Amino acid sequence: MPRSSKKPRRLVADGRVYMWSLRHSHRDSDSDGGSDGGSGSVGCVHTLTLNPQPSGTGGALRIVFVSGPGRFVPGGAPFGSGDVGYVHGATLNLHEPGAVRALLDAAAARGWLPGPGETRAVEVDGWALLEAAAAGRDEAL
Repeated sequence: MPRSSKKPRRLVADGRVYMWSLRHSHRDSDSDGGSDGGSGSVGCVHTLTLNPQPSGTGGALRIVFVSGPGRFVPGGAPFGSGDVGYVHGATLNLHEPGAVRALLDAAAARGWLPGPGETRAVEVDGWALLEAAAAGRDEAL
């Protein structure tokens, strides 16, 4: 039986445990100040959420990938579920634990670290982490 895509997965990084999940949604370009001339087109969004464990040991990290020119965040075929990337560049599949770990490492290298007692989630633009994460993942292979 395949695993439920809605059930969080466990990741251990540097002795710390995280539960992570991936959500796909759509964003109305008019609601976020899009520059499409008011057409109201919908863009795909992948949100990768990592929650430090046990609960209360830090706020969640949300890594958000919003589709845009030269970038893909597909909602289905012909790309795989969870794929994100530049049309002519780095790509990751956000269902792969190695890709999630590489993004976590890239966020940590930029200063993100869960703090004890912190409950607020931190949202990070995934595109700012993608190339470093893809390079880090490739080095680990």
